[in-house]
Amino acid sequence: MSPNQASQTDQLTSTSAPPRRLLPAIARILMGVVFFVFGLNGFLNFIPQPKTAMPEGAAAFAGAMVKTGYMMPLVTGTQLLVGILLLLNRFVPLALALIAPVIVGIITFHLFLAPTTIGPGIVVLVLELYLAWSYRHAFRPMLMAKTPL
Repeated sequence: MSPNQASQTDQLTSTSAPPRRLLPAIARILMGVVFFVFGLNGFLNFIPQPKTAMPEGAAAFAGAMVKTGYMMPLVTGTQLLVGILLLLNRFVPLALALIAPVIVGIITFHLFLAPTTIGPGIVVLVLELYLAWSYRHAFRPMLMAKTPL
């Protein structure tokens, strides 16, 4: 293979598939948009409610969260903050740690109370796991069994 052919092959492979370092950025931005939009919607209510009624258990659970007076603003505020941090590429490992319990809540809510709408939750879970793996170096100190003082 001549040097010119090798150069053309390198250019072809570099433009046909995104570089490995670009995939975490794409996942981070996608997850950031999701949590920014849904977090903002928790305060501004701009996404229309679905036409079909939620299952009875799901509606009771959502109603109970709203009735506490603090739980829904806490969850949506966390979503909004995490969305902003992910979009700005600031404190990404912290954002991933903050949103993990919310994602567990989303998955369990849909798994037990509204299984037909679990799809977006699974997408967010996959993005979270992929980003946690991509930033695993930041989590290593936190996951040590014993830490020196």
